[in-house]
Amino acid sequence: MTTTPRFDPRALLAESRLGVLATIKADGRPQLSPVQPAYDPEADVIRVSTRDGLAKTANLRRDPRATLEVTAPDGRSWATAEGVATLTGPGTDPHGPEVEALVEYYRAAAGEHPDWDEYRATMVSDRRVLLTIRVERVYGADIG
Repeated sequence: MTTTPRFDPRALLAESRLGVLATIKADGRPQLSPVQPAYDPEADVIRVSTRDGLAKTANLRRDPRATLEVTAPDGRSWATAEGVATLTGPGTDPHGPEVEALVEYYRAAAGEHPDWDEYRATMVSDRRVLLTIRVERVYGADIG
């Protein structure tokens, strides 16, 4: 007898590098933004680098509820994570804690950067913010 492995939406979260983040606009409608998430299964958090002043950042400062949806490359499975987001930054010191948090995110999402000094300077000049979603609920489906 063969059994089909049970679909694990957290596994899809962990392998996905492109998703859609939903935040809540002031009028209650969703704001959807494509993002590059990095899921940390040990901490059960999703991290995304974004910029201060964007709609998603402003929305999360007003209402921290967030939802992230990722889809498998073949489109036949998906996972959705819901939670409350915190924002770290923007930083003004390339070696300050706000930029260090973005360095940790980059390492988890992409590995080592070829020029950390340049990366740090860019994080400050671009007013980058680390968005961290503490996962409260995950669901999804595999229709394959």
